[in-house]
Amino acid sequence: MSKTDCLSAFRVVLSHTSHPGNIGSAARAMKTMGITRLYLVNPKEYPSEVATSLASSADDVLDAAIVVGSMAEALVGTTVQVAMTARRRELVQPLSTPRQLAPELLAEARGGGEVALVFGTEMSGLTIEEVQQCNRLVTIPTNPDYSSLNLSQAVQVLTYELFSCLSDDVSHLEEKPKYASHEHVELFLEHLESTLLTIGFLKPYAPKRLMPRLRRLFQRTRLEQEEVDILRGILRATLEYDRHAERPALPSSKRDHSR
Repeated sequence: MSKTDCLSAFRVVLSHTSHPGNIGSAARAMKTMGITRLYLVNPKEYPSEVATSLASSADDVLDAAIVVGSMAEALVGTTVQVAMTARRRELVQPLSTPRQLAPELLAEARGGGEVALVFGTEMSGLTIEEVQQCNRLVTIPTNPDYSSLNLSQAVQVLTYELFSCLSDDVSHLEEKPKYASHEHVELFLEHLESTLLTIGFLKPYAPKRLMPRLRRLFQRTRLEQEEVDILRGILRATLEYDRHAERPALPSSKRDHSR
C-alpha cells in the first residue's frame, strides 16, 4: 500500500464559490497533492469552461465533483471537518496552522475516518453557521499587514502540508547521470597531455608534476560521459585553432640572425 493512499479519505469542500476559475484552480491544486474528491456547495457557475481551462488537465477532478445544496450534505459521512478561516471568531475550537494540524488529520484518515477540508467564499469566507458545523479550525500564517490569499492558494497550502507529511522525496525529478568509464577518462587524460605538449604549455624537459596534478584534479570530480566528450571537443578545437592561427611576423630586431 502506498504511503499516500490515505489521501483518498480527504475531500475538499468549496462553499458558494462565486468565480468558476477558482474551482478549476482549486482542482489543479488538489490533484498535484494527491487529493481528488471535490464537493461544491451551491457554486454560482458550474460546470464552466473557465473552470476546465484553469484546472490544467485536472479535468477528472472536476468531472467527479459532487454538487450539493447545503454544507450539511457536503459533510455527510465525515468524522473530522476542518474549517479554513482567516478571522478571529468567538468559538470553542482552538485555532491551528496547517502544519500543526496535518499529522492529526492523517492519523484520522489512516484510522478509517473521513476528513473534510472546508473553504468559504472568496470575499467573506465561511459563515458562522458553516464554521459551527466543523470540529477543527485552521488558518494559514501570513504577513499581518497583508493576509490576502486566493481561494485556490489556500487549498494548495493546506493540501501541500498534508502531502509533505507523507512524502518529501523528490528523487524522481533528479537527472540520473551517466558517469564516464575508467578507460574514457584515461583516453581524455592522454588527449589532454598530448594537447598541452603540442601548444607548448607542458614542457617535456621540465619536472613532470603538471600531469599528476591534473589527474588528481579530474579524479576528485566524478566526470560524466558527456563532460568528457565536451572536454575532448575543447581539446580538438584548441589544436585546430593553433594549427590555423596566423602567427604575426617578428620585428626585425627580434629575428634570429644566427644562421
